[in-house]
Amino acid sequence: MNNLAHHQPPPSAQDAALARLSGQMLSRLAAGNRPLRVQVLEAGLESPLELPSGAVSLLVDILEAMAAGRGVTLIPETAELTTVQAAEVLNVSRPFLIRLLDTGEIPHRKVGTHRRVRMEDVLAYKQRIDAEREAILDQLAAEAQAQDMGYERLRPPGHP
Repeated sequence: MNNLAHHQPPPSAQDAALARLSGQMLSRLAAGNRPLRVQVLEAGLESPLELPSGAVSLLVDILEAMAAGRGVTLIPETAELTTVQAAEVLNVSRPFLIRLLDTGEIPHRKVGTHRRVRMEDVLAYKQRIDAEREAILDQLAAEAQAQDMGYERLRPPGHP
């Protein structure tokens, strides 16, 4: 990707355990959605550090992913991706992504013969299709309940 992207592979078991503990502590402190002031102790030096609430929230998310044993990649929304990178973000094949670009589902630009896709456009597409999927699933569940297709309503014991 570019110099602004950072990838952290899946953590060791020890790092995952440390991330779990740190994430639990930090999430309790981050509940106020306001800047967080922390004291950094390193090699006998003490220095205060103030973190913006958005950074604290992001750090909690990173620690949760690490605690679950997953790697993490941070990419600024303004970054431009290659088609391979964009396909990886969406978890689709590159040919499928190319069709999305060619049909205008996701905006892109060409640099010579190569396509470049903005990360924010990839994320907007992902949010759009996720919302569509959610709406379809809700509709299917409602239809299944209306047609009594094996989804029984929970009834208290002793009631028909």
